[in-house]
Amino acid sequence: MNCIAILDIGKTNKKLFLINEQYHIVYERGVSFPETKDEDGDNCEDIRLLTRWVKDGLIELTTQPAFHVKAMNFSTYGASFVYLNEKGEVIAPLYNYLKSYPTTLQDDFNNKYGGQLQICSETASPALGSLNAGLQLYRIKEQQPELYKQIRYALHLPQYVSYLISGKFMTDITSIGCHTMLWDFANQQYHHWVKEEGLLEKLPAIFPGDEVVTCKANGLEEGSNNDSSNSPHGVSTTAPDYLVGAGLHDSSAALIPYLESFREPFILISTGTWCITLNPFNTQTLTPEELEQDCLCYLTYQGRPVKAARLFAGNEHEQQVRRLSEYYQTPVNYYQQIAFDPAIFAQLQATAVKEAPLSGKDLLRASRFAHRSLSDFTSYEIAYHQLIMDLMEQQQHSTALVTTGTAVRRIFVDGGFGKNPVYMHMLAAAFPQMEVFAASVAQATAIGAALAIHRHWNTQALPGDLVQMRHYAMNRELAYR
Repeated sequence: MNCIAILDIGKTNKKLFLINEQYHIVYERGVSFPETKDEDGDNCEDIRLLTRWVKDGLIELTTQPAFHVKAMNFSTYGASFVYLNEKGEVIAPLYNYLKSYPTTLQDDFNNKYGGQLQICSETASPALGSLNAGLQLYRIKEQQPELYKQIRYALHLPQYVSYLISGKFMTDITSIGCHTMLWDFANQQYHHWVKEEGLLEKLPAIFPGDEVVTCKANGLEEGSNNDSSNSPHGVSTTAPDYLVGAGLHDSSAALIPYLESFREPFILISTGTWCITLNPFNTQTLTPEELEQDCLCYLTYQGRPVKAARLFAGNEHEQQVRRLSEYYQTPVNYYQQIAFDPAIFAQLQATAVKEAPLSGKDLLRASRFAHRSLSDFTSYEIAYHQLIMDLMEQQQHSTALVTTGTAVRRIFVDGGFGKNPVYMHMLAAAFPQMEVFAASVAQATAIGAALAIHRHWNTQALPGDLVQMRHYAMNRELAYR
């Protein structure tokens, strides 16, 4: 069976997939592994462990006797650089995008390049410290000059994974165009600060997201024991050829199945650690108010801007269900058994109207639930409905930032919250004027990564059922007041 191998690397879960020509997942395996520490003692991805997993995982995929792997592509989380020396060796930690950023350095940078508002507006990136990946490299230049001198290439994480297999140094537009502060959206090129600081010499040429390189994948002969930190060399001439993509930022990859399946305007709420509302049909320029409320622009693999709003709701949900588990003495995943209860929702709404409204920035900073006393709730079920209701208050505001004034009338929800009936019913209540769907693209980021290079590995037409949908409608009497 002809297949494409996909590695989908999230911050928590790392997954291997084989996808056949009909875009069915025919093989899947996932792992997670512990973080390590950088030189400052901050948690970060263990790059050597990840590197070894990539090698072992692709050996596993390419040696399955029932499948013929024709191509490979990769999707990973963004805002992460891997730093390589002249020999192609990793010479620094894979710094965590949540690592605190020095305030003085941030201020100096802003003053040097026209002020925070100007640089944020031009790069369509909220000021996010280390989440602005370009500033990670700038920090090394300013604070670790010896390390900076040793860096030959700074590879975004998807392109590092691709490099491990192809040996090619590449940059892709989706990784540049995700709150990195690297890209000038108006002029469709690297921002002038990147050139003035000399960072361009560390960034490989941009490689199209819908192209591939043909190569004999390094180290994938069965039983290979190549050192994962070395640059590819000594590839066996008997190794098979593979078509290898450059890799994609996961949020951009998750959007591809929807862009291929629907022509009428829609938004996608991609849910995971972050809940990101992606609107490919909003051409309005980001305003200062939107930037202050975590709006930004992504780029599709074809280089088109996608207006987006981010909310750290998945992370908040994870923290709060642990709190519920400890208080009510239930398993951490007990919330998965909770069905939506309209009576509880109505009861909580009656209480909510008495609460003081929060402004946009205050509302997005933290959900109300973190400050609620669990002793106020007589059951886990009621407390959990309140948690989702508080998260939905934030989600409603965040999503409205990029949908108001556009022709969008459909909302698709992908990822974990799409499987959560409490969340989905409350989303339908929050947007009664929209059609709300839980969109079930099995592993959308992986499918998107495969679709990006479809024409190179797959002679079949795209299937018409890439996206499975379940409609959620809410009684208008229960719509948010």
